[in-house]
Amino acid sequence: MNVGSMIKLTISMAIFGSIGFFTTQTGLPAVELVFVRCICATIFLGGLWLLTGGHKTEVWERKEVLKTVLCGVFIVLNWVFLFKAFEVMSISIAISIYNLAPIFVLMLGSVFLAEKMGIRSICATVICFLGSILIVGIDSFTSIAQFLNSGFVWALLSAICYALTMFTSKTIQGMSSYALTFVQTMVGIVLLFPLSDFNAFTNLTNTNWLYILGTGFIHTGFVYYLFFDSIRDLPTVIVSVLVFVDPVVAILLDAIFLSFRPSFLQVAGIILIFGSILYTVFYPPQQAETVKSNSS
Repeated sequence: MNVGSMIKLTISMAIFGSIGFFTTQTGLPAVELVFVRCICATIFLGGLWLLTGGHKTEVWERKEVLKTVLCGVFIVLNWVFLFKAFEVMSISIAISIYNLAPIFVLMLGSVFLAEKMGIRSICATVICFLGSILIVGIDSFTSIAQFLNSGFVWALLSAICYALTMFTSKTIQGMSSYALTFVQTMVGIVLLFPLSDFNAFTNLTNTNWLYILGTGFIHTGFVYYLFFDSIRDLPTVIVSVLVFVDPVVAILLDAIFLSFRPSFLQVAGIILIFGSILYTVFYPPQQAETVKSNSS
């Protein structure tokens, strides 16, 4: 168990939990906001890459670069779809649907990476997902039509792209985290430049720009460096559980800054999520199997 990578991933997910709040304060549509994020992240990561001298020792392999570009496409689509979901539905509900991603990752890992999913692993992930549902109160929807028209499709597409991002990045081992994220954000700039409406940047306030730069340098540059620097060293099960820190932070920010008071079910959801995280971290499947073998 790589404790350092676990801490990095937890920090990145905790910071990312505030992305919804920041996004709503930027005053920019999804495509334009993601475009600026990619520019900020490229500057941030490129600067660190140069300062550390990593660019001098970087090994470029054609197969790895192609995987990185593909991963970059998934990331950009993930961001655009998620921000479009924020435009038409509440942040909490969008984040809940977004957190279906680990379920997709576990499925992909079991099929393509031959990673075994024991009963404990499945239960921990399912409990986390049920906890996120309790937190955001999916039961508030009164009809299927209302649910589908509320941004569900955008959030689901974002979850799928997020899962593909995590799955693809686990197969990239040769490139450094700086090179990996730098190339991916460059892909975002190239993809979104012709699609951006630059009139959207007029009449923005200083506060808008503060939040825009925050989403670019912190939520994109810093967070995705931590994310990709940690994910390659952790098993899929651990990653799938730790990403649920994200919705918990989102709910806590709602409570602190927007005077939101959680219901009994939402409190129960938080307990389920953290309980499953602690169980998986301190009692992983390998450890469980070892204990069982020693006792028999």
